[in-house]
Amino acid sequence: MKNQYTLTRITVLTAMTLSAISLVAYAGMTQHEKNTAIGAGVGAIGGSILTGGSTAGTLGGAAIGGVIGHELDKKK
Repeated sequence: MKNQYTLTRITVLTAMTLSAISLVAYAGMTQHEKNTAIGAGVGAIGGSILTGGSTAGTLGGAAIGGVIGHELDKKK
């Protein structure tokens, strides 16, 4: 039980650290770049949830979400 608690704690701390770093990098982006980054992030989370945390699911979700976010704001 202790190992599971430690792993959860490490995961949460890692997510918080990456979120803080992302916010700093996010400041200098254009709206188009922001949409791509948000799409990739949401896709990675969705892919991870849907595949039970597999690496392939997370990366696939990030790729698909990034493409969708990238295309979201394109002018027609």
